[in-house]
Amino acid sequence: MAAKPRTKRKRASGARRWSARVTAHSNALDLESRVFTLKDPKRIARSLKRSAERSHRRKSEPYRSAMSMLTFYINRAGKNMSASQKRVLERAKGELRREFGRE
Repeated sequence: MAAKPRTKRKRASGARRWSARVTAHSNALDLESRVFTLKDPKRIARSLKRSAERSHRRKSEPYRSAMSMLTFYINRAGKNMSASQKRVLERAKGELRREFGRE
């Protein structure tokens, strides 16, 4: 018996991805606008660190909040991101560790 071909479900008009909503309106961090599109890993790391340290709504320590948001974005936007931008964000993880003294 042959398996049925999978078909994509159509979204209701105006429906948005929940991950985009989380990135834009995270309750844990107030992110700098378009921080994940920056080309400099150090600037991304500094911005995430600043956001995490200023936030009073995060549930864990600043390092964990910043790294979680960065990892979340890489995992969710990865399919639609260029390879070069993904490399920049992966380097930003190392920079974030250095910023927090966690090498």
